[in-house]
Amino acid sequence: MSGVISVSNSSKEKVIKIINIKGLPILIGFIVLVVLASVLSPSFLQPTNLFNILRQVSSNCIIAVGMTFVILTGGIDLSVGSIVALASVLVALAQNYGMNSFVTVIIGLGTGAFCGLFNGFIIVNRKLQPFIVTLATMTIARGFAYIISGGRPIMGISDNFRVIATSYIGPLPIPAVYMIVIIVLSYIVLTRTYWGRAYFAIGGNEEAARLSGTRVDLYKSLAYVLSGMLCGFVAITVVARVTVGEPIIGQGWELDAIAAVVIGGTSLSGGVGGVIGTLIGALILGVLSNIFNLLNISAYVQMVFKGIIILVAVLASTKKDS
Repeated sequence: MSGVISVSNSSKEKVIKIINIKGLPILIGFIVLVVLASVLSPSFLQPTNLFNILRQVSSNCIIAVGMTFVILTGGIDLSVGSIVALASVLVALAQNYGMNSFVTVIIGLGTGAFCGLFNGFIIVNRKLQPFIVTLATMTIARGFAYIISGGRPIMGISDNFRVIATSYIGPLPIPAVYMIVIIVLSYIVLTRTYWGRAYFAIGGNEEAARLSGTRVDLYKSLAYVLSGMLCGFVAITVVARVTVGEPIIGQGWELDAIAAVVIGGTSLSGGVGGVIGTLIGALILGVLSNIFNLLNISAYVQMVFKGIIILVAVLASTKKDS
């Protein structure tokens, strides 16, 4: 028992250090980016545009929160975009068949959780690399999405269901509210609970965490389940907003989620990072995309810039780890 407490306290100190020190350059970079964006485009700071940015980044940020838990354990989840696609198709079908909103939400969350459980079970029990397992799940889930939908959009979303993603709380669009709530809850879990501290211990030294009594396999599995559930939640909000479920939804979203996590300071080797950094990383990507659009910069050029930013973030993370 004393070993567990020792690991937990060490992990807690690491969390505090990450938030206070490593997160500072990321925050400063974000502030500089916002100032630069406001100079380049006068319309950037318009409230309508700022709320639009929050709405746009909410899906990526929520998925990236789940990805943060996975990466903290030293894993990776390449299946998130395909899970969103599969869940969105099933959510749209449920609405098409006249099911009420509650049942539809359960179907969406359940689909994501099942896919995450599948990933976690194979990774933990068969001791396979997360990259290979989630790459396979990415193809399987996307394939099922095409099979179930017949490769066609599924419509018939009720007005009652649409409220889930189209309403407002004050001036804030409801997807932004979901994002904030999920960030706050995840932050509390990672910094105030043994569950959260265990993820830092596992990512820092999995064998040491196991020897200290941490149920490593359980926590790693739960990370993938959480990642899948958040993908299911995003699928629900996407279908409610665009009123259609499509098997092509979510293509490339795994790259955006990983980018947000890495830019936010979470190490790809695990054990270092946090959801506040992930939020800032998602906002940085959102602000960049928004300012590029305001300046009418080609989407192809945007891809190049995003790739460069990811590369720089990974190189910076590697340098810190060494």
